[in-house]
Amino acid sequence: MEANHPPSPPLEEATFGGGCFWCLETVLNQIRGVIQAESGYSNGHHPHPTYDDICTGNTGHAEVVRVRFDPAVVSYPQLLEVFFTIHDPTTLNRQGNDVGTQYRSGVYTHSDAQAQQARALIDELNARHVFSMPIVTEVRPVANYHPAENYHQGYFEHNPHAGYCSFVVAPKVSKFRQAFADLLKKG
Repeated sequence: MEANHPPSPPLEEATFGGGCFWCLETVLNQIRGVIQAESGYSNGHHPHPTYDDICTGNTGHAEVVRVRFDPAVVSYPQLLEVFFTIHDPTTLNRQGNDVGTQYRSGVYTHSDAQAQQARALIDELNARHVFSMPIVTEVRPVANYHPAENYHQGYFEHNPHAGYCSFVVAPKVSKFRQAFADLLKKG
């Protein structure tokens, strides 16, 4: 006879923008409980944006990563903590040499609870002066999301020795792996 197990909570979604999506996607896909991290475009006005459209800076979209995760394994606040650790949330429309509104820092929420948790963490980080400048990360409901083209998905895994991957993505992955070893997927 089978034991009765309480049903698992349903999977949840989170969407983050923190510069080039290759960095965020790579890190988030390594977290235990993350089922999928997908590069995409969000919160702009273009009905069907492409990478070329986004690069103009005229679509209003941000490069983002949409995450499907199991909240019984990794919590939304844990994902927020990783997000704020692996990018600079104090630079407006810029991450390193990537400049433009498409590289803005954003938490694009799927519920009021996510918005409250994101704002509370931002307030806490600012109050503790974790960063030398105030956080400029926008917190808005996710809107007009579109997956990025297939060649962007898993980009770092397929191109680890490409220049950008070696000099920008790899150091962020290393920082994450050191700071969050307890969140890494096994194997």
